[in-house]
Amino acid sequence: MGKRAQALELAVLGLLHDAPMHGYELRKRVNALLGWGRAFSYGTLYPCLKDLVRQGYLAEDSAVDPTGAHLSGRRAKIVYKLTPDGKEHFAELLAEAGPSSWDDEQFGVHFAFFAKADAATRMRILEGRRSRLQERLDQFRSALQRTRERLDAYTLELQRHGLESVEREVRWLDELINAERGTVEQSNDIARPSPPSAGDRNRTGEPRTAPPSEKGIE
Repeated sequence: MGKRAQALELAVLGLLHDAPMHGYELRKRVNALLGWGRAFSYGTLYPCLKDLVRQGYLAEDSAVDPTGAHLSGRRAKIVYKLTPDGKEHFAELLAEAGPSSWDDEQFGVHFAFFAKADAATRMRILEGRRSRLQERLDQFRSALQRTRERLDAYTLELQRHGLESVEREVRWLDELINAERGTVEQSNDIARPSPPSAGDRNRTGEPRTAPPSEKGIE
């Protein structure tokens, strides 16, 4: 499966995780989430849906009107909903934090569902993406330095635009990573037990133990 197909699968499962949708609405939501400047056609989406149904991750149902009656007509709308296996598969895909989740094709969809991922997964993906972009930034700068004198004004401006775009995303990722670290540290502070107070310590500084009568020893 290609990277774009993997991103589409994750997007479909994630969008259906909260509520079932018929194909037309799902296509609009997928395009809004993963458009990348290129709209998804029915010819791209529906094979993905059929494959997920075949694997047992999605179930199909006919759309119903507000009264609960099935829509009449030659072709009723099909509503897609996540199965229990689909929810489990979505959780597995969401937990993947390796190099594929840092790519241009997949980072956006992983980030869109960060609220459903755990803090460790979010941090690994953010740091991995930043590392990937830093490498790209170093390559950009090196190439620009070598070819600057041979480029015309328009090509040079295009190169600068690409460089600035990557720099902006690196700064954005730095902010996200710092915020995520702050959230993790705050959670750890809340979970960490408080030390015994002065009144709970004996003269040696050790936590005070209850006398036998307080322990219920007869």
